[in-house]
Amino acid sequence: MSIQFGPAGLGGVKEAENNLKKYAKLGLKACEIAFTYGIYIKSKEDALRIGKIAENSGIKLSIHAPYWINLNSEEKDKIKKSRERILECCRIGTFLGAYRVIFHPGFYGKDKEKAYENIKNQILELQREIKAKKYTPKLAPETTGKINVFGGVEDILKLAKETGCEFCIDFAHVLARYKSYRFEEIFKKLEKFKEIHLHFSGIVYGEKGEKNHKETSEKEWEKLISFLPKNKEIVIINESPLPVKDSALGLDIYLKSKDKN
Repeated sequence: MSIQFGPAGLGGVKEAENNLKKYAKLGLKACEIAFTYGIYIKSKEDALRIGKIAENSGIKLSIHAPYWINLNSEEKDKIKKSRERILECCRIGTFLGAYRVIFHPGFYGKDKEKAYENIKNQILELQREIKAKKYTPKLAPETTGKINVFGGVEDILKLAKETGCEFCIDFAHVLARYKSYRFEEIFKKLEKFKEIHLHFSGIVYGEKGEKNHKETSEKEWEKLISFLPKNKEIVIINESPLPVKDSALGLDIYLKSKDKN
């Protein structure tokens, strides 16, 4: 089993090298590049350079695609732009050596079942295009933290089963959506998967779900770590306001739990 902890956030192109080296010194072995407000690594040369530094530092890269994605929009132009954003993440991700592109698939709209079919068909089409272009990252739709947004655990795992895509389980979003982490139940559903990509951080939520992320407490890390399966490759990305500090805390608690066993 391998468990790799790391932050959401690489920093700018100029800071990337120093940040990756800093993460490696802390023992962190993962980093999710946040293209959430725009794909800011533009050139092939920059992506190849950053990817090489990450590889040499033993850090596994993933990408979080922009927030402005809705594969279930009633407007064709919004779907087109959503697809373009995902594909551009895959193109740059290929040069970076990123293994997954995480994204929020869209909104339910008026009909939840139709939303699922629309999103499923868009992912299948995207995968065909990704294969044709020889891009290497895998698509990984993510569980979402608001109840009116597509991305329940069952939605995401059904997509993985029916399209062959990967997935991202965000346990902060699970807590906000269901008012419970559902650790035991969810890890049981993940038994057949060898690789698991997780997000984990503290979260503030209300009746309608997620409000905002907050720092991750020791108690929360201990809960997650106590449920982690022992025969998987697991990446855990922290999205708190202090993701590097919190990732290092999670790693420390994990290593101490190993020493006890």
